[in-house]
Amino acid sequence: MKVVYWIGRLYDSVTSRFQYHIYGPYQKSKFERCGKNVNIGKGCSFYGAENISVGDDVYIGPKAMFLSTEAKIIMGKKIMFGPEVAIATGNHRTDLLGRYMFDIKVEEKIPENDEDVIINDDVWIGMRAIILKGVTIGEGSIIGAGAIVTKDVPPYSIYLSQDKIIPRFTESEIKTHKQLIESK
Repeated sequence: MKVVYWIGRLYDSVTSRFQYHIYGPYQKSKFERCGKNVNIGKGCSFYGAENISVGDDVYIGPKAMFLSTEAKIIMGKKIMFGPEVAIATGNHRTDLLGRYMFDIKVEEKIPENDEDVIINDDVWIGMRAIILKGVTIGEGSIIGAGAIVTKDVPPYSIYLSQDKIIPRFTESEIKTHKQLIESK
C-alpha cells in the first residue's frame, strides 16, 4: 500500500512541475496578450487562445475551459477564477430551416452568434460558474459558484443568478474602497 502511495505522490509531483514549468507557459504564449503574474491551474483548456487577453495578477483555477470563437475574451487585472469555470464567446446558428444545426458551417454564422466577454478588474468568479457570450462583468464583482451568467453584471455586485444580483458595497463604500486602493 505504501508503494502505491509513493507512486501517486511522485506522479502528482511530476505532473505539477510539468504544468507549472512547461504547459502553463506554453498556454500563456498562445494568448493574444498575457500580463505578469498569471497562474494557470492544472487541466485548463483554452480554445481560440489567440482571442484571449489576460491582465496582470490573474489566477485561473484548475480545469477551467475558455472557448473563444470569432469573439474575444478580455480580462483585466487582479481576477480570481475558481475551479472548472467555463467561458464561451460563441453560439451555434439555429435559425436556418431545413438544415441540421450540426451541418451549418462556421462560415455561415452571423455576427450575433459570437460576442466578446469582458471581465473587468478585481473580479472573483466562483467554482463552476458559466459565463456566456456578450457578457461584461463590472469591476469589483463576485460571481457565485455555479452561476450561469447570461447578462451584464454591474460593478461591485454579487451575481448569484439572473434574478438575484445584490450590491457588494454602498455607493459611499465604493468611493472609500477606490480611494484606499488608489492610495497604495
